[in-house]
Parts: sequence; structure tokens; C-alpha cells
Amino acid sequence: MVKIGVQQPPAALKPEKEKEKAGGDGAAGTVLLPPGAEEPAPTVQGRRSSLSGVCYLTMGLLVLLLGLVFASMYVYRYFFITQLPRESVFHCGVLYEDSLYSPFKGQLELHEDVKIYIEENYEQINVPVPQFGGSDPADIIHDFQRGLTAYHDITLDKCYVIELNTTIVMPPRNLWELLVNVKKGTYLPQTYIIQEEMIATEHVSDMEQLGSFIYRLCSGKETYRLKRRSARRRISRREAGNCHHIRHFENTFVVETVICKKS
Repeated sequence: MVKIGVQQPPAALKPEKEKEKAGGDGAAGTVLLPPGAEEPAPTVQGRRSSLSGVCYLTMGLLVLLLGLVFASMYVYRYFFITQLPRESVFHCGVLYEDSLYSPFKGQLELHEDVKIYIEENYEQINVPVPQFGGSDPADIIHDFQRGLTAYHDITLDKCYVIELNTTIVMPPRNLWELLVNVKKGTYLPQTYIIQEEMIATEHVSDMEQLGSFIYRLCSGKETYRLKRRSARRRISRREAGNCHHIRHFENTFVVETVICKKS
């Protein structure tokens, strides 16, 4: 009788075949690091994460701040400014004292029409023929954008241009608020007069440099520049030379602009 036997594989080869079989079936193997390699320190990664968090937080706060600024500008632009009219027209009547023209009556009345253009930042005043003598009718423009004032003396049909006096003339929005309060009766203007004296100097040939508002007023008219003498409380008698007087209301008091020829 013949015996048939199967030779068992060596013990050293069996683990290697099992490892290959396990690898072929998709089981995860163990990765061994080389002897000199070390794992990264966890503290370095923590510091980097903290710095990244601070950067993201700073950028977020910056974006939030910019958003608040733009939101405030939007609210101011479209909810506050739009409540103010682009153009306001007022018919003003102001009582004031003048001992020179009215020593017994005590008070005179000044009438004028005021147009205020808030967005364009200028004012236009029309002074009709007064009920008393000594003052000329006039059209006046205060251009706050260019810092100029123009007087059109209707009696002489001449224009006079000077730098805007911001100590006397109210800005458009302030004047608008003042006239609204006067109209409501919550504020009464002062009754005294401020007098400003001016001298006509050189002739203006280039009208376009004065801006579009003054150009429309003075185009085709003789136009001269003015030099201011002074602005003071009117307490003395008026000068009796070749001067013309324009009384107008552009603040809490009446202003008398005296324009004299250069001697």
C-alpha cells in the first residue's frame, strides 16, 4: 500500500502569505515611521489655529464696521435728506427798527422772496421795490459751492460780485430751518440792522468763472467786483455819496448792503 501525504508549508512563510492575503482583501495595514521621524508638536498647531482665529475675527469686525458706516450713510441720504425739499420758496415779511427813515413810527417792514436750493447749496433772494425810499430792489444769489455772492441792482441794472460772507449769510439748510420756524411762529427775527459797506472795483469780463447760478443772473449786465469795507452794527448816519443801498433778510436780522462807487 502506498501512502500519499501533503507537505505543510514552513512556519516562516505562512505569516507572509496571510499578510499578502489580508492586503489583497483591502484590510488597512500598519504604517511604521522610520526611526528618525517624530510627530509634529501639538502646541505649534494650536498657536497657528489661534492666530488664524484672531485674523478672521478682526476681518469680521472690520467688515461689520464698514457695513454700519455705509448703512448710516444710506439712512442719512435717503431718509433724512429726502425729507427736506429740494427747493423751498418763502415769502418773508420782517419788522425792524430804523430811526433814520422812521423816527416816529418806530418800525418798518421788509418783504422779500427767498428760494433755497439745499442740494445745489445756494440761495436766491428777490427784494421787490420797498414801500419806503432809500433802498433799491435787487436779486441776490449766495453760492456756497463757490463761496460767492452776487447782487443785481435792478434800478441800475448792474451786477456786483464779492466773496461770500459766512458770518452774516446763513447756509441753505440753516436758513431753511429758520424760515420754517418763523413761518410757524416759534421764532421772531431780531429788529436791528447790520450794515456792510462795499466799494466797486474792477470790471468782470469772464462771467463763466463765477459759476452757472451767478452767470444766469448777471449775463448781459455790467458786472463789477466789490471790496468790503466793514460789517458793523448800524448806528451812524448813512454815507451821502454815490452809494446805493440794498436791504435784505438772510439771517436773524436785516442786512443793509451799501455799494459805493470807487472815488
